[in-house]
Amino acid sequence: MVGVARDSWQIEQKGIDWVGDTERHSSPPSLFWPWTAANFSFFTVAYGVFVVGLGLNPWQGALAVAIGLAVSYPVVGLVARAGTKGGAPTMTLSRAAFGHHGNKLPTFFVYLSLVGWETVSVTLGVLATRTILERISPELNNTPMVVLGFVITAGLVMAIAIYGYDVILRVQKWITLAVAVAVVGYLLIIIPDLDFSSNTGTAGVALVIGGITLVIANGIGWTPGGADYSRYTKGSAKSVVWWTAIGGATAPAVLMLFGVLLTAGNPELAAAAAADPIGAFAVALPTWFLIPFLLATILSVIAGAVFNLYSSGLNLLALGLKMPRWVAVAIDGVLMVIGGIYLVFIAPSFFAPVQAFLIVIGVVTAAWSAIFVTDMFLHRKGGYDKDALYDPSGRYGAFNAAGVVSIVVAIIVGLGLVTSADENIRTILGYWLTPAAEAGNIGASNIGVAVAFVIGAALYGLLSTTLLRPAGRSG
Repeated sequence: MVGVARDSWQIEQKGIDWVGDTERHSSPPSLFWPWTAANFSFFTVAYGVFVVGLGLNPWQGALAVAIGLAVSYPVVGLVARAGTKGGAPTMTLSRAAFGHHGNKLPTFFVYLSLVGWETVSVTLGVLATRTILERISPELNNTPMVVLGFVITAGLVMAIAIYGYDVILRVQKWITLAVAVAVVGYLLIIIPDLDFSSNTGTAGVALVIGGITLVIANGIGWTPGGADYSRYTKGSAKSVVWWTAIGGATAPAVLMLFGVLLTAGNPELAAAAAADPIGAFAVALPTWFLIPFLLATILSVIAGAVFNLYSSGLNLLALGLKMPRWVAVAIDGVLMVIGGIYLVFIAPSFFAPVQAFLIVIGVVTAAWSAIFVTDMFLHRKGGYDKDALYDPSGRYGAFNAAGVVSIVVAIIVGLGLVTSADENIRTILGYWLTPAAEAGNIGASNIGVAVAFVIGAALYGLLSTTLLRPAGRSG
């Protein structure tokens, strides 16, 4: 069935099936808006705060942000390139590297990460709503109002994601512009009151690497959705790479650096942001700006959650479930609501479990994306075989041992070299580290994310060209 016409508001009917040339109605520049909107959030500002909160000074924080973005978002762009060449969603194209059934392992991991991301996004909106309502009037900060904010936010996310590709592109463009206006207003209000007279000292190299790793984990976490939008795009593959990378990195570059600046001028902000990563930014605002700030916050978290919810629905189909795309999205939306209820109303804290989630998912997505991109350059120069992507007996086979072995090894090694502030998760991570290393420089760096990427790429490159050559090397 053909894609949705650009001038109509209809529910997208395509699931993970192939998008032919006649159905591609978008150009590479159109990718800028959804990728920018997905990151145009005050939570992205909080990332800059978290980076400096590791113990870095402002210059080191800015360096960590710049390197982390420069490393991660071009990888997202390369995955988007596969969508243009392959015409299918990311985790369907991934079958070429792992086999039809072997691909279910990374798809399941990625699915969990996307559900986690959309849950975090909605939770952030609710936490910020609670904080801002308290500022406006303590009487407004009550459970019914918080629940109402949760229902509205989650409902809008589900509705937009269910409509699908064309509606998402339309909505994301206007969300980007609206949030940009609010961010500029916030900057003009806050910057004059910042105090940069204090000297925060200089952190060691390990902590700088830890900051870079945290930024990379944010960027590379978007790779599983790279091809989900570019599959509807026609034009230069190189343009797709750069419009995706630029669209994805532009907002984080501005907002994370602003977070670094905020922390330098207001050191107490880091502690406040750990409890409420968006609401903390409202504390210093004048009352008259709280409502615009709240609206911008809700719009921004909706944009990020929509992006993840759309992709998670496609991943559920890639796992083998037979249902319409919108039904898969609705199922994921229910999971998002359940997770959000836990984080908002039940969990004793927010930052520790979320930080643990980011690092663990960072290892998994780093390993997967390294293998995916390596496979694309080594074996898919002629593109992807349309029929083989949907047939376990096709040229890609049921299992590609090179891909499966590589991702398992990369994840096991990577998780053994990262640590977590969440005591419930810490015990299952860092098993390659001695107690001294875990508490010292190596533990602080969370180097396992980078190690998982390197091992995934190197091991797959070796195995797929020697001992475990996959089928379908040319497409």
